[in-house]
Amino acid sequence: MLANPVIVESLVVFAIVLCVHFVVWNQLSWCSIALAIQAFYVQHKWDRLLKSGGAVFQFRPSATSGIVPASMVMPLLGLALRERCEASGNVYFERFSMVITVTGMMLALFLSLIALGITRPVPTNTCVVAGLAGSAVMYTTKQALTVSEVIEVLEVLLIFVYLSLIVLYLLPRCFTPGEALLIVGGISFIINQLIKRSLNLAEVKGDPVNYFLPVVVVGSLLLGIFFTLLFCFMESETWVSSLFFHMMTAVLALGIIMPWLSLLIRRHPLTWLLDFVTLNQKRLYLLAYWVLLAALASMVVLHQNYRRASGSKKHQASTVVRKYFHLIVVATYVPGLVFDRQLLHVASVGCLAAFLLLEYVRYFRIRPLGQLLRQLLTLFLDERDSGPLILTHIYLLLGMSLPIWLFPGPCAPKGSLPGAGGLVPYAGVLAVGVGDTMASVFGSSMGEIQWPGTKKTMEGTATSIFAQIIAVVIFLIFDGAINLNASYAWIVGSIALVSLLEAYTTQIDNLLLPLYLFILFML
Repeated sequence: MLANPVIVESLVVFAIVLCVHFVVWNQLSWCSIALAIQAFYVQHKWDRLLKSGGAVFQFRPSATSGIVPASMVMPLLGLALRERCEASGNVYFERFSMVITVTGMMLALFLSLIALGITRPVPTNTCVVAGLAGSAVMYTTKQALTVSEVIEVLEVLLIFVYLSLIVLYLLPRCFTPGEALLIVGGISFIINQLIKRSLNLAEVKGDPVNYFLPVVVVGSLLLGIFFTLLFCFMESETWVSSLFFHMMTAVLALGIIMPWLSLLIRRHPLTWLLDFVTLNQKRLYLLAYWVLLAALASMVVLHQNYRRASGSKKHQASTVVRKYFHLIVVATYVPGLVFDRQLLHVASVGCLAAFLLLEYVRYFRIRPLGQLLRQLLTLFLDERDSGPLILTHIYLLLGMSLPIWLFPGPCAPKGSLPGAGGLVPYAGVLAVGVGDTMASVFGSSMGEIQWPGTKKTMEGTATSIFAQIIAVVIFLIFDGAINLNASYAWIVGSIALVSLLEAYTTQIDNLLLPLYLFILFML
């Protein structure tokens, strides 16, 4: 049984759930454990549907459903955030964290209902387990949330239902059910929060930096859905269509996104951004350094394509070559984390907007760069890019940036959290930039002993853990804001659990691993 990677992956997630509830125990804890148990039952049904082709939509092949690891991310994230905000006395964000937890539970239960509804014959035992878990969540929600908070959860659920139908129909084979739950669920939550704040401009407050991400996400989503539907009825590769694409993108950016953002931050976004970037000399040096690294990454892409064009027999980039980009991203993020996290926050959001726009240009073959991007990026495709979109580089950016975007600044008055919480912004760098890179490079080149049921090696996992511990020591030396307070055993255990999850999961590790390491470091 232990040779089954799906079961081992679930056991690792259960271990993380128990670790979280060893530190945090409240009225939602029993619901979280019940949710994990029902997700394990439902995952088997989803996997069977994927193998038989009975799922309603086309999901990413050569991967399991990933229901267990995906279902627990939002509930555990909310519980960890609530613990920190409660300790700091921030009542507003404590209630907000409870909304995140219950929303994650409701989205996971909805995905379970879909699987149970399309499975034949009806799985009686799984229905009973899911019903008990759902009843526990419903009862606790009634006791823990106010009426307005329950309405907020239902709004996110409604957005999720419609958005998942649109995304999974327009983008077949891009996601597993678990990945769809994480990505579409997160986008649905962002959309609801942005609408809520836009309708209550008098109550809008906080750092203007925090409003860039939701506006960019919603704007990019609107742009993608609009052109996907439009190009169903007209050819996208002509110069006329390309000109129309560029004009409509400019209209959306200047006519909708800019005014929307100016209402939220109460300043013109461009003037605010200019003042923000030129605040001190250090920011200009960081920007110049990042431009050099971006040029280096572009040179790697061009060099690898030149080697292929010059007659090399290797038609796909190797694992080691792809990990060059991980190292470049580490070199990008670490100085930003040490010297200026706000600038890194804004820069990473801008980079996400650029990546999404370039992916639209590539996908729709928009002239003059569309066909060129297709040729350049084909070399770096792997088995996870089986759908119409190439998402690997976007997942890498998200994995590195999510711990920075999710950092509970209002619950950390001094700008940093005590104990292991000091490493929270570094969770992406550790899990993806250091751990995943070392595991892949050393595992593929020197690994001999494979984990049962997988192609990953024990040597790669051991190297990953050791490299992350060394990275933590380096961060301690250069970042004076980190004060671990003798929480070394918890840090090493967290790194080991997440590294073991990397060895057994078939989901997008760039997305999943940083979130779980973020959750464990928050405690």
